Amino acid sequence: MELKDIRKEIDSVDDQILALFLRRMDLVHAVSEAKKHENTPIFDPGRERAILEKVHHAAGKEYATPAHQLFQTMMELSRAQQTAKLHPVSASGTILEQMIAAEQAVFPAMGRVACSGIEGSHAQAAAEHLFPRGDLVHMEGFPAVFRAVKAGLCQYGVVPIENSNSGSVRAVYDLLRKEKAYVVRSIRLAVHQVLLAKPGVSLSQIHTIYSHEQAINQCSTFLAGLSGVDVIPCTSTAHAAKRVSESKDAGVAAIASEACVKLYGLALVQDGIQNHDNNGTRFLCITKDPMVFAGANRISLIVSCANRPGALYEMIAKISAMGVNMCKLESAPVSGSNFAYRFYLDLEASIHQEGIPALLADLERSCESFAFLGNYTECAG
Repeated sequence: MELKDIRKEIDSVDDQILALFLRRMDLVHAVSEAKKHENTPIFDPGRERAILEKVHHAAGKEYATPAHQLFQTMMELSRAQQTAKLHPVSASGTILEQMIAAEQAVFPAMGRVACSGIEGSHAQAAAEHLFPRGDLVHMEGFPAVFRAVKAGLCQYGVVPIENSNSGSVRAVYDLLRKEKAYVVRSIRLAVHQVLLAKPGVSLSQIHTIYSHEQAINQCSTFLAGLSGVDVIPCTSTAHAAKRVSESKDAGVAAIASEACVKLYGLALVQDGIQNHDNNGTRFLCITKDPMVFAGANRISLIVSCANRPGALYEMIAKISAMGVNMCKLESAPVSGSNFAYRFYLDLEASIHQEGIPALLADLERSCESFAFLGNYTECAG
């Protein structure tokens, strides 16, 4: 057969498959009605195993695996359809309705904003970019920022979430999940790390360097080239600079921003000590309650899947089927578990897009755990 004839026959088969699939989904609808009437569970693992075993054998050795995957996907779609029919309301759906009803056109330029660190911190720079007329309140560490927002002491909080070289700030992801805060904006800032000490101090005189652990990671190559120097983590880079300025020991230094030179009366010992020139940090703006502003085009989630073959694939397949670009997928071990993992997801999508609320509801029902973090816009500082 010529290629055009083969393709014509494939088209005919596809038409038959589609017709049978639609018929199957109509029957799934009827099944959901019957289960509702008989009060039986949606998931019947014994029946699914029997069907997959039958398919596996009937398909033969050559096509057993793809046939198994095809029918497993169809049964996943069937469960999702039944769940949506029998349980139309989801927690994420309620949140989205609240966000859409109270959507605001313009992101505010002012407000009371909690940020980690003290004067001169990178979080402060991010907060000033986001809120040009904001009332900034400096907090001791990330948990304090979340507590201030949760208690209503501050309308917004600004915390780092990811660095282009040292990766995600896992502690902030944990706080987002535990404290149930929501993301309303994000900003990417170029981060320029420098080594600061008291005026007149040279690099050879330094025996101790203070900084935040993220900055230490970002400057690991520079630090590895020093000998006889202790590196001590601090709450923030600005705290490190202040500690050096208040110390009577001339041999201490800090990795911080150049803004700390004037703020704390220090001198620049060495410039550009980060591992890479394109060192950037992404900061999140968080709120106590879910909010959305016009133009929001990024959705963040934290989910966990069942520990079984194909579970992660099924989740990704649902997102892919919607034509949504997943711009972040990162795994993190669940503390205290036996090799269980959570996943951090960023999707290029809006809650106004057709099918997105249903997708989120489906993920919420099918994933072992699900946290919707927000729908927001990301900007560059």
